[in-house]
Amino acid sequence: MTGNGISGFFRRSWAMTVKEFIQMTRDRVTLATMVMLPVMQLFLFGFAINTTPHHLPTAVLMRENTDISRSIIAALENTDFFDLRQTVTRATDMDRLLEAGEVLFVVEIPEGFERSVRRGENPALLVAADATDPVAASSALGALSGIVSHALAGNRATEIGEPREPPFTIIQHRRYNPAGSSTLNIVPGLLGTILTMTLLIFTALAVTREIERGTMENLLSMPIKPMEIMLGKIAPYVLVGLLQAIIIIVAGLFVFHVPLLGSPVALVLLSLLFVICNLSLGYTFSTIASNQLQAVQMTMMFFLPNILLSGFMFPFSGMPDWAQWIGEALPLTHYIRLVRAIMLKGAPLSVLSYDTLALAILTAITITIAIRRFRRTLD
Repeated sequence: MTGNGISGFFRRSWAMTVKEFIQMTRDRVTLATMVMLPVMQLFLFGFAINTTPHHLPTAVLMRENTDISRSIIAALENTDFFDLRQTVTRATDMDRLLEAGEVLFVVEIPEGFERSVRRGENPALLVAADATDPVAASSALGALSGIVSHALAGNRATEIGEPREPPFTIIQHRRYNPAGSSTLNIVPGLLGTILTMTLLIFTALAVTREIERGTMENLLSMPIKPMEIMLGKIAPYVLVGLLQAIIIIVAGLFVFHVPLLGSPVALVLLSLLFVICNLSLGYTFSTIASNQLQAVQMTMMFFLPNILLSGFMFPFSGMPDWAQWIGEALPLTHYIRLVRAIMLKGAPLSVLSYDTLALAILTAITITIAIRRFRRTLD
């Protein structure tokens, strides 16, 4: 290759490089995705994700009000493993708190516990744990023995000195998942995760595909209203989403042996609500994006915090407050809670009012945004 040939090669390559850089900077969505995606991953994995969760919501069932009972409560309040939310005196209240997911642990102090401890009878301290999340349950239960032992040692030190062995036995009751099977935790979560990923992508491409092909103008020239276009494009995906949900539920029941203890009707209705919410979100993305690539990029940017901050992969209660606030604004968070509660706990909708209402409100918000964005796009 001659000198002019070499210099020409580099000039043409440099010209293509400059052209590609200019084109990349003009595509703001793609540029923002390239910059923000690694930053988002860094912050989420670095600050929000914790495989040894702390500050887990806990209640105490007090069968007796004694010095030792108060010492145990004080110890739970002073540790960062547990976040003491309530103190109850009835077993029905304990069952309701666990079933509704308001707490993950209930420490039951039985009647005569202090008398048995002082007599050296090695009484049992009962702990009921919501084991639908085995990771959160295991780490906290492992720390409980030392916390209570320290509390009792301080309470009894003036009388008989520091005990060498714990003067009690902890009996653990892992509710809803006695074997601690990760399958029972993952499969219900996969139902919401798969629906989120597929439905967002399906509808995110709906409008951008029509615009790129030039068929949107043809649709608008027909005697059909914009709202009718939107509903008509979403309706088939509602059926697709429900079909996906039914397939995953059936596979969970018969392949992975996940129980369905609650109402199948309630599960289907909530799934329908969740499907509509995701379709509205995807449709909103399609009205913002100028092409199909941008639509997919926006979908993946939204999907990443969903999978990390919803409680699907990591314990929700163990995340910092700011991450939980973001998680509460995600439809997947509430849907996973509802699915796990219905399938594993058999919980009725009456005790799941918070997550049901939150999912309904988020669905209404996404529908409103999708309608307004669609009209603005057409104008």
